[in-house]
Amino acid sequence: MFKLNLKIALRNLWRNKGFSLINIGGLAIGLASCMVLLLYINYEYSYDRQYKNYAKTYVAYTNMEANGKTFSWAWTPGLLAPNIADNMSEVEYAARSTYPNQQLISYGDKKIKSISLFADPSFLKILNYHFLSGNPDKALNNVNSVILTKSLAKKLFGSEDPINKSLKLDNQDVLKVEAVIDDLPANSSIVFEYIMPWKLFEKREPWTLKNGWGSNFCLTLVQLRNSNLLDQANATIKNIYRRNQSNITNTSFLHPFAEWHLYNEFENGKTIGGKIDQLRIFFLLAFCILLIACVNFMNLSTARSEKRAREVGVRKAIGSSRKSIIYQFLLESLMMAFISAIIAFILVEISLPYFNNLLNIKLVIEYHNWKYWATLLWLVLFTGIIAGSYPAFFLSSFDPVKVLKGFGIQTGATFSIRRILVVFQFVFAACLIICTAVIYQQLNYIKNKPIGYNNSNLVELYIQGNLKNSKKQELLKQQLLNSGLATHISTFSMSLANGGNNTSDLSWPGKNPNDKVLFNERGTGNDFVKTVGTKMIAGREFSAGFKDTSNIIFNEAAIKIMGLKNPVGSVISWGDRKCTIIGVMKDFVVESPYRKVDPMVFYPSYLNSVGVMLIKLSPSQNVSSSIARLDAIVKDINPDYPVDKGFVNQSFEAKFQNEKLLGTLSNWFGGFAIFISCLGLLGLALFMAEQRKKEISIRKVLGASTANILTLLNKDFIKLVAIANVVAFPVAYLVINKWLSAFEYRVDISFWPFALAITISLLIAILTVSIQSVKVAKANPIDALKYE
Repeated sequence: MFKLNLKIALRNLWRNKGFSLINIGGLAIGLASCMVLLLYINYEYSYDRQYKNYAKTYVAYTNMEANGKTFSWAWTPGLLAPNIADNMSEVEYAARSTYPNQQLISYGDKKIKSISLFADPSFLKILNYHFLSGNPDKALNNVNSVILTKSLAKKLFGSEDPINKSLKLDNQDVLKVEAVIDDLPANSSIVFEYIMPWKLFEKREPWTLKNGWGSNFCLTLVQLRNSNLLDQANATIKNIYRRNQSNITNTSFLHPFAEWHLYNEFENGKTIGGKIDQLRIFFLLAFCILLIACVNFMNLSTARSEKRAREVGVRKAIGSSRKSIIYQFLLESLMMAFISAIIAFILVEISLPYFNNLLNIKLVIEYHNWKYWATLLWLVLFTGIIAGSYPAFFLSSFDPVKVLKGFGIQTGATFSIRRILVVFQFVFAACLIICTAVIYQQLNYIKNKPIGYNNSNLVELYIQGNLKNSKKQELLKQQLLNSGLATHISTFSMSLANGGNNTSDLSWPGKNPNDKVLFNERGTGNDFVKTVGTKMIAGREFSAGFKDTSNIIFNEAAIKIMGLKNPVGSVISWGDRKCTIIGVMKDFVVESPYRKVDPMVFYPSYLNSVGVMLIKLSPSQNVSSSIARLDAIVKDINPDYPVDKGFVNQSFEAKFQNEKLLGTLSNWFGGFAIFISCLGLLGLALFMAEQRKKEISIRKVLGASTANILTLLNKDFIKLVAIANVVAFPVAYLVINKWLSAFEYRVDISFWPFALAITISLLIAILTVSIQSVKVAKANPIDALKYE
């Protein structure tokens, strides 16, 4: 019986090639879109879950109350890990590590700047990296040792065995290679190409040994003996700061390592979401696109009901049960779903390189993973059964006597259901158009909002090697200015686009001793304001003509929260030092462009360390030639290091990555959803043409023109699309309003996205339906009426 049903299904597909092509095409696009989105969701969801004990691993967070709210960050004191390892019975391992940072590593003449990490030996027990060579039990015990990843070992040594070979770190420390590990997966929160002992970090940075519990500078990973001990461990660790240093009111908690990537936003010390919200949107998008494809199948299948009615009547007349007919139609839909899945699979393979390049990720189809094939099989079965269920039950319900006698099929209720399905499709399509339009409006609003300085032609040169010497910095500055390629040059303690480095250790006249205010702290060089193009609201900036060792500058946000009416000349306390305010700088964006500028204090960068040299390129010079000359001058002064530089506007652009990703994917898959919806509309147009062909023929005989017929047929569809938009508007408003509420700076929701949605959907509907309507309107009425 199965063989017979299969043969009938294949014959029906072959006999109706056009119908089969539209149906399979719609299902294939829907399945391919769903598969790509699910691959992306799985990629993001599987972050940090490749480690054996990820479920028992946690990141230590610090909560600090300041500025009337609670700040949460994964920065902790270096003293935290040893303390909890020694004093908390719930803890199996605790390890410190630095955050990933690029440093120069060299072997002979090969010098490579790669991402490095310093960590405790227990770090390798918490995160069980795959060792290709070397002894994991002894790793990171020797202060002058290093572990390389497979790819870095190949870059440095080629085919040589790297074990026990000597390398140089920053042309200073000699390190011995003690192990090689496999390359880290792309979906890892902690990324590096080589890892060194924490003892070496303390040797290179002796200040870390002197700092107490008030200095948060490292990452702390904790592995519990059992995940059930989390509440107990959090209760113990909560007041660990105060127990060890009574004047510190910070609290601590453990955050699941596997949720670090997805649940990275906190409010009042508790997680409120993060990237997981974006994944939920994409999952809903994937499900709705697949559902729209299934709706198309239903519409197109029932549109052909007249042609299949006699087949059903004959089969029932010769003894077929309704159950066997349902089985036949479900088999046809499953076969179409299977063929669509094969085409979808090919489409996914073709499109993955494009999406990987677009999203800067590494999505792959895991052929060896049974879970992938199980998911694909589930998608095919779900699609085939959902898409084929309604047509199967509808077509199998025909009365054979009425069908074979030529009576018309009662389709009122069916037609209403089909209308509802088409309305659902266009509700979803209109919502996507509105949401995508607002996302792009928000992105453009933030990108075009003044950031407080001019980042055009502004280059950041990272200070390394010889350039750490202040005399070499001055020499470089003079050469660049004398060459004419730069108009102004200054320094900054870190990249302008980076966050981090803050203090609450400031006191000023009139400050409430019970209030804690958190300030971002940055070091700036002379002529910083001229270089970046910001402004001084009051006073002056740091300048070579003054001795500014004990002088500081605040931004507008800081002065406002401090409540100083005449700040210039005021003396404040910063820890044990007395500092004089010499100026107030205009607010400018250094962290998130989506929220208000935080209070900021500036000190002369030469007092601490210079992170970058800011170079304003001359607008009269060609940018490419200026960069080439800049490289040559820097290389001449600092020959042992590759020139590490970047444009500030490119670094700033990276801050919009998440919103760009959301907008791009919504745009692409929204387009696919609209295209599939058009196929559904085409199905309804085919059905209406089939049902009303006699009516249309009579109208033509009585003198109706082609334009009259087109108006008659299009009118109903315009009503459906209009109803869909009326339903979509409040839904889209609620969704987009919730999304915008996460931003302090946001665009107002205007009328234009809604007008765009209804315009696009109406145009698409009219064009789609008109393709079929014109064909019907120009048909010979005799063909429909010759049997009457």
